[in-house]
Amino acid sequence: MSKQVISTPVIRRLPRYYRFLGDLERENVERISSRELAQRMGLSASQIRQDFNCFGGFGQQGYGYHVKELREIIGGILGVNERTGVILIGAGNLGKAIAAHVDFEKRGCNLIGIFDSDPLLAGTSTAGLPIMPMETLNSFCSQHHPQVAVLCIPKDAAQALTDELIAFGIGGFWNFSHFDLRVNNPDVIVENVHLGDSLMTLAYCMHHSTDEE
Repeated sequence: MSKQVISTPVIRRLPRYYRFLGDLERENVERISSRELAQRMGLSASQIRQDFNCFGGFGQQGYGYHVKELREIIGGILGVNERTGVILIGAGNLGKAIAAHVDFEKRGCNLIGIFDSDPLLAGTSTAGLPIMPMETLNSFCSQHHPQVAVLCIPKDAAQALTDELIAFGIGGFWNFSHFDLRVNNPDVIVENVHLGDSLMTLAYCMHHSTDEE
């Protein structure tokens, strides 16, 4: 039997489900219907059922979803308990903010190394980790085998460094370099993040919402 291909929009909604179900747990909500969950999330009940059916379906007709159990199942799908090893390249303002404020462990990752090419940063620390020089990257990867790299580097250095990191065994990139990475290896996963694009999308909606109405 061929493996079902899950669409990207469905995958991108899974973290939202996980987050909203976490909020429900903290509110001591034990079960919820697809209609009630849809109202909270701004989706349709049919969309939620279709998304969950991609993974076999989780609810019971007439009962709805058990919140804690559903969150654990979605967490398992997302791999939040896998503890994927992550390194961060570029300890400037953005890199330090990500290291300090993204809760990697709650999202299935361990931040195990931070690197920067600035010799003045070598030996300093951020988020409780020492900032290491780029010259040690190869040996670090050989010893600790990280799987994901967070890139907070200038765009003109992104592609060459990505190729180098792939050779070191990195299979996933969370890329903040303002450069859309493209890799020829089908086993390498890239998530390009453009914060400015999100802001401009908001600006467009603010300026054009009246026209569209």
